Amino acid sequence: MLQFLKKSAAGITNQYKYQKECIQISLIYLAAGILWILFSDRLAYMISSDKISLLMINTYKGLVYVLITSYILYLLLRGLLKKVEQSEKDNLYLSYYDVLTGSYNRRYYEMEIKRLDREKNLPISVIMADVNGLKMINDAFGHQLGDQLLRDAANAIRSVCREGDILARWGGDEFVILLPNTTSEEAEKLDAGIKGCCGRKTGELVHLSISLGWDTKLFMDVDFAEILKNAEDDMYKHKIIENEGLRGNLINIIIKTLYEKNPREERHSERVGEIAQKIGAAIGFSEIEIGKLKLIGHLHDIGKIAIEDGILNKDGRLTEREREEIQRHPDVGYRILSATSEMLDLADCVLAHHERWDGKGYPRGLSGEEIPLEARIIALADSYDAMSSERPYRKALDDEVILYELKRNAGYQFDPDITRVFVEKVLEKKWN
Repeated sequence: MLQFLKKSAAGITNQYKYQKECIQISLIYLAAGILWILFSDRLAYMISSDKISLLMINTYKGLVYVLITSYILYLLLRGLLKKVEQSEKDNLYLSYYDVLTGSYNRRYYEMEIKRLDREKNLPISVIMADVNGLKMINDAFGHQLGDQLLRDAANAIRSVCREGDILARWGGDEFVILLPNTTSEEAEKLDAGIKGCCGRKTGELVHLSISLGWDTKLFMDVDFAEILKNAEDDMYKHKIIENEGLRGNLINIIIKTLYEKNPREERHSERVGEIAQKIGAAIGFSEIEIGKLKLIGHLHDIGKIAIEDGILNKDGRLTEREREEIQRHPDVGYRILSATSEMLDLADCVLAHHERWDGKGYPRGLSGEEIPLEARIIALADSYDAMSSERPYRKALDDEVILYELKRNAGYQFDPDITRVFVEKVLEKKWN
């Protein structure tokens, strides 16, 4: 209902967009007429009190009024027409251009296809381009950096395009280039040129990477939609190959950036990885499983890259809003890691490392064995390191206090079996 009212209000606003200006012009014209009626005689008498002169003034008074008010009306209407003209230009721009990148939009591209799909323009080539890693960059560093990456991509492609080529933003991270009278060999050269240009585009945090694919229409009996799909399929083949390495590099950049923002996080993650290793060995994990635990320990807080520095490094207690912001980090970490297939298993554990055995954790409220085993181990290692390490707002807790907290929360916050193994075999303390 609210959405319907918003649309209705927008429709009314557009329908009566210049009503205010029209009313203002009418009121100004009305005010000028009233003032003329009320004060024109006095003005004429002030100019001359002679009867002959007054008669002469009254004779031409109406003509003077028409000339003055016509000029005023002309100025007002000219201002209104300029607004209308500018509004039409803006509407035309929005109809055919993408505001973020300055390239044409999908609507314009589809219009141009209909216009250019003629025999005289054969061969017609099309290149599909996709910005790699955009979702991960948006999750980790925010949409502002992602938007800048899209602008850089559009500028890089535009710098290679020739006169007559049509660059359009096809979707969120995709662009399409329409190339009339262009052979497959020429399209391949343009593809190489775009890659070379992107390779020189280096931002402060990430490199611009674009996957490309192309196809060429040679005969009129081929539907252009088929050519576009072939180009898209070719682009996705390249993207699968290129993305894995890029995402791995992006994850390394994210971790490095997080540790530069907060060196304490690096030391904490290393310790959590080491503690998780010891727990895994005590439980009887294989070497591969222990290595996986160590890696999860290093990556468990990667989602904190999206948390404001002021909150992440705050010395005092967090406010409710700041606590909610901190609690986003498992979900952000999951989105970052799940972008690459080789880290999908790790992503599930990172998402669940703040779940509790009793189901009172976050973000999904899982309980008991619903929580992945590795995540239960990381949760214990994370809490132990937090209690045993000095923090800006408190000193490290005594061993006796830590042991008491571990026993007290076994079966509530922590898996009771894992907690007992940790206490008896890793800490070498008595359970009872």
